[in-house]
Amino acid sequence: MVPSGGVVARILEEVYELCRSDTSGTLADYIPELAAVQPDSFGICLATADGRVYGSGDLDTAFTIQSISKPFTYALALADRGPAAVAERIDVEPSGEPFFEISLDPTTQRPRNPMINAGAIAAAALVDGADAADRFARIRRSYSRFAGRQLSMNEAVYASESRTGYRNRAIAYLLRGAGIVDGDPDEAVDRYFRQCSIDVTVRDLAVMAATLANNGTNPLTRERALSRPLVEQVLSVMTTCGMYDSAGDWVTTVGLPAKSGVGGGILAVLPGQIGIAVYSPRLDAHGSSVRGVKACRELSNRLGLHFLHVTRAAHTAIRAAYSVAEAPSRLRRDADEMEVLHEFGDLARIFELHGDLLFAGAESAVRAVEDTPGRLEALVLDLREVGDVSPVAIRMLDDLEAELAAAGCRVALVDPDAKLGHLVSSLDPKDPRGRVFIDRDSATEWCEEIILDRHRPPGQACPAALSLDEHPALADLPDDERARLAKEFETRTLARGELIVARDSPRSGLFLILDGRVRFTFTDRDNRRHRLITLTPGLSFGETSMLANVPFANDVHAETTVRLAVLSPDRFDALTAQAPEAKLALLQRLAATAYTQADAALRSVATHPSL
Repeated sequence: MVPSGGVVARILEEVYELCRSDTSGTLADYIPELAAVQPDSFGICLATADGRVYGSGDLDTAFTIQSISKPFTYALALADRGPAAVAERIDVEPSGEPFFEISLDPTTQRPRNPMINAGAIAAAALVDGADAADRFARIRRSYSRFAGRQLSMNEAVYASESRTGYRNRAIAYLLRGAGIVDGDPDEAVDRYFRQCSIDVTVRDLAVMAATLANNGTNPLTRERALSRPLVEQVLSVMTTCGMYDSAGDWVTTVGLPAKSGVGGGILAVLPGQIGIAVYSPRLDAHGSSVRGVKACRELSNRLGLHFLHVTRAAHTAIRAAYSVAEAPSRLRRDADEMEVLHEFGDLARIFELHGDLLFAGAESAVRAVEDTPGRLEALVLDLREVGDVSPVAIRMLDDLEAELAAAGCRVALVDPDAKLGHLVSSLDPKDPRGRVFIDRDSATEWCEEIILDRHRPPGQACPAALSLDEHPALADLPDDERARLAKEFETRTLARGELIVARDSPRSGLFLILDGRVRFTFTDRDNRRHRLITLTPGLSFGETSMLANVPFANDVHAETTVRLAVLSPDRFDALTAQAPEAKLALLQRLAATAYTQADAALRSVATHPSL
């Protein structure tokens, strides 16, 4: 529906352009193969917990996962051995030291956490398998489940790491001497070299992050990669330890569980909502991507992603979505207009939103609109059930309105409390901020008018004023009966807004609408008055009260200047004796019309009973 990628893609592109000019930092030259990569490669990718992927830059450039592998191997060790057994070998406390430090906690004699090299090698040693090859194969398959595709090892990088990894071998032997690693320390460190050498793309990392955000189920393949309790354990450790000796600054300024790697990647997770990945190989003093850190910080600030900014409804902001063909307004139209709306009504749609609108909720709403098949000519966003609205949600919905307007789609809001900050309702059709209504029914009628204006067949006129003889209640009667009945009616003209019949009034007559519109209203829990139904020329009201001798259930007002033909209760009753055939014919015509009105009204009310 919407061209050029949409609202979220444009935000990522803005962040990409902002960070691309930063060429500070250096490549990881202590691993020769990593020093040979293209230093200006840069990609940003965001994947939602329900599987939508957005990206900008080098999304399919392969690079080795390096230390981003650590939380995933830790997850596999937890699944194989159980949290209690793993806790006997690896602590979960921040170290405050560089990732490559050769040290154990002086009190526990264990690695301080699984995100530093000592803890990662210990985790690799805890992975089950028949032999060394099987244990690494299980690691690769586990990563592949998270990524949603088969991943492979980069042989050249593995050879380079193995050839120069003396410091990691020293850590492995330290672990063996402390009883943390039971088997061959060379096998454990070799497995660690291999897991760090698995090739990924920034798109892969975003999906892996989204799998963690989705409680361990891959949002693309729907395959479970990790159980929910273990996801909580892994994300907790990533929060406190994933960014090494800059973890405190990261949590305060970005506020997302994350892991970086010297290959230039960063992975970050907003639980329940999204996964983010960035690739840019120039590193800062902590071994993290310079552009990656900057991009994550910018995305967190722009999108309001800090995990302590709690929302009452994470995502799935769409409460209902439907077209005006499926749920028409409560304005009763003639047969010609109803035929046009039946054919073209799917070009106008209403989206009801609910919950708090932070980034994830706004993203799901924007995506639903952008993914609407075919073209749209009119759109209504109903925000009355929305709670908190973040600045990024306002920006995204404003951008969506502008995009739709540029594509020829008119946009309106149902936002009586101005949650999006639209304090006035524009009457300019070209204004991308569109119209603002206090209730959905008025907005639905607005949509219908747009469709009718654009698709009414040439020569088909808008509903015109009628004479009494032309009203459907009398038009098809024999001439003598029509003439006899017409004498019994009196004509009344009422100004716009004038009360025609008050609620609880006794039988007040049979009303035939000759010109203008008549509105039945009710009052909601907030004391706002809403339309129940609007009747147009050719329709009638008062029949039920007259026949059943019951009071009117609603107030009836003139919506416009209106001309009515009224048959008083006395004259109606007198027809039983004076002209019974004419009265019976009139009642038969009114019953047929009433059935058509009731069918249309029930379709509107039954589909969406709340206004």
